[in-house]
Amino acid sequence: MDLMRIGSKLISRTRLIRRLDEILQMRVAGKSQQETAEALGVDRTFISRLEALGEVRKGGKVALIGFPIENKRELEEAARAEGVDFVLLFTEEERWRFAEGMSGAELINEIMRIGAELRSYDAVILLGSDMRIGLMESLIGKENVIGIEIGRSPIRRDVRVEVDRIVELLRALKV
Repeated sequence: MDLMRIGSKLISRTRLIRRLDEILQMRVAGKSQQETAEALGVDRTFISRLEALGEVRKGGKVALIGFPIENKRELEEAARAEGVDFVLLFTEEERWRFAEGMSGAELINEIMRIGAELRSYDAVILLGSDMRIGLMESLIGKENVIGIEIGRSPIRRDVRVEVDRIVELLRALKV
């Protein structure tokens, strides 16, 4: 039902949703709460309260990547439930299929594309071998990488990762 009566007011649900979308679009585009409020003729605290109502987590952008992961699906579900922005997990078989499915040049380009994207994240959790963690730190910067070593290089079989440990880490990053 689009129209609702609240006391003597007739409220349009569609109009409310359109205005909410407009507020969110302005904020995502980089407008401050004050600028958004002034442009739409509302109080800045209203914008703040709307954002608080919809807030999923605080903190910067977080990525979770790793291979070879035995319990990939379980980790993906936990990461998404915690609001992780980017998840890329492979089993050993998927890792090889990914690499073999491209030419050498395509593979290098894809790795560079992913690396460039990961540089925009505040925290990149890497589940991998000692060597892969070192490579990722070199590629995107030590300050952004949280390496969790799941074995010494080369790892040739899927490794089970403690989901609770990752969830605990993700929750700590929210603070």
